[in-house]
Amino acid sequence: MRRGTDPSGAARVTDLPYPRVLLKLSGEALAGEKGSAFDFATVKRVADEVGSVVKAGASVGLVIGGGNIVRGRSLSEIGVERVTADYMGMLGTVINALAGQDVLEKKGLDTRVMTAIRMEEVAEPYIRRRALRHLEKGRIVIFAAGTGNPYFSTDTAAVLRAIQMKASVIIKATSVDGVYSADPKSDPNAKFYEEISFRDVMLEELKVIDQTAITLCSENHLPLIVLNIHRPGAFVAAVRGERVGTLVR
Repeated sequence: MRRGTDPSGAARVTDLPYPRVLLKLSGEALAGEKGSAFDFATVKRVADEVGSVVKAGASVGLVIGGGNIVRGRSLSEIGVERVTADYMGMLGTVINALAGQDVLEKKGLDTRVMTAIRMEEVAEPYIRRRALRHLEKGRIVIFAAGTGNPYFSTDTAAVLRAIQMKASVIIKATSVDGVYSADPKSDPNAKFYEEISFRDVMLEELKVIDQTAITLCSENHLPLIVLNIHRPGAFVAAVRGERVGTLVR
């Protein structure tokens, strides 16, 4: 049994195998079938999934990419200076964080947005101890603006925040059921992995999360679950320890 707190700050006990989780969503996930900007039906559905994890008793951190707004790497490929492009991408994650906060709070969930780049008019600056306190009080903390540094992906930012927040697991939501040996959308013979080691992910160069993020997970013994965001109930099932998607450890 593990101790936690309810939204009022009172102590409670949870028997969840993963009492504190970091959820990583891509910006494209918020776009749904539109492909860009926001599909608010999708955003609300994702918010319901996040809410179910909170109701199950877990404390939740959330990192959302910015690909539906702007992708820094894509901009750099068409001539925008890489550092500038990456900062533009970070600002896209802030937009997504604010959108996510709005939808979550309309569902009665207490949230805080914390940014790695200071912008106090719209969000709190990221301070580790303050973020931990928010989680202890039962608030969902949305971490925005990546690490605050160019050349680092939001995958790496998510793993870094998970480690700093003492998360039990990082859950990455994708558009497929987990980790495959190849892209299952283009290769019908792609092998599905129910469980795989970080070492094998690196050796086989599987595109789960980037190499820096994988290394951080491995060195800090942080398990990773990759699952399908379009499968209802997948988030909460994973937090409860049910076999969902692929477990990487």
